[in-house]
Amino acid sequence: MIRLTDFLRVPEPMSTKLKFNMRSGSGAGEAWDLLVDDHPDWLNLSRWRASNTNNNMGDARYLLAWAQYYPYGPNYFIFGGFFRVTPVVPRVIDGYGYDLELLDQHSEYIKRLIIRLGKPIGRQVYLRRYETVQQQLNPEVYELAPDTKLGTFPGYQNVRLRHHELQRIIANDEPSWKDALSSVKGVYVITDLSDGRLYVGSASGEANGLWQRWSGYAHLKNLTGGNRELERMRNELGDAHIVGNFQYSILEIFDPKTKAEIILGRESFWKQALDSRHPHGMNAN
Repeated sequence: MIRLTDFLRVPEPMSTKLKFNMRSGSGAGEAWDLLVDDHPDWLNLSRWRASNTNNNMGDARYLLAWAQYYPYGPNYFIFGGFFRVTPVVPRVIDGYGYDLELLDQHSEYIKRLIIRLGKPIGRQVYLRRYETVQQQLNPEVYELAPDTKLGTFPGYQNVRLRHHELQRIIANDEPSWKDALSSVKGVYVITDLSDGRLYVGSASGEANGLWQRWSGYAHLKNLTGGNRELERMRNELGDAHIVGNFQYSILEIFDPKTKAEIILGRESFWKQALDSRHPHGMNAN
C-alpha cells in the first residue's frame, strides 16, 4: 500500500487541505464530469465559502482538489490539481470566497492519479487537513493511469464524448469502450456545441458497428466520415472547429444482425424528430 501523503508531498503540510468533491450542488452534474470537461464549475466547487465552517478553508494556503471517481465506486477519488488559496477581500460568505491558482507541482498527475479511501466519506468530512487525513480516512494510491482517465464505458444511454475524448478512446483501443461499441450497430447524433446544430448518422453495415464508424470521425485526416455537409463545414471553418466543438452521443442501438434498412429507417425518423436536416441541422438529406 502506498500512502497518499507519502506519494503527494506538499511544501506546507500544516497549511494544506484536501477537498473531496462529489456532486456539484449547482445541478451541473458530478464533480468528475466537471473536471474531465475542464468546466468552469470545477474550480467553483472549491471556491465556495459558506457560513457552515465545514465549507471554509480557514487558514489553508494550499489545496489538493479531488473528484469522486464514480466509475470505480464512492470511495475512489481522482486528482484535480494542487492550488494556492487566496481569500477574497472583502470577505465573502455564501459565495465564491477564494481565488485558486493552479500550481505546477503534481500537475502531471491531474486526471490520472486515483486514490481509494479506507473509510466512507460523507458530507461532513469532505474537507480535510493534510496532516490528519491519513489517520482519519486512510487514503492509498490505487492507480496512476498512463493517460487521462475517461472511465469505463458508462452505458449506451450515457455516452457523451467530446472529440478529443473520442480520439483518445480510439487511439488507445480502450477495452470497455471498444467491446461495447463494436458489439452493436446504431443511430447516433453529433452536436456542434458552438451553435447547437445536429447531425444524425448511423452504423448500419459496418462489421464492427459503432466502433468502426466512430473510428473514422476520430481520425484527424478524416473528421467528417465522408459526409458532404460536414465536409463543407470543415472546408469553411477548419479542422479546429470540429475538434473543439463536436460532441458524440448514441440515440439507439441494434443487434449486429439487424438489417440495414431497419436501421436506416430509424435514422430517418431521428432526423425528422430532431429536425437535423439542412438548414436547421447538419444533415444534407
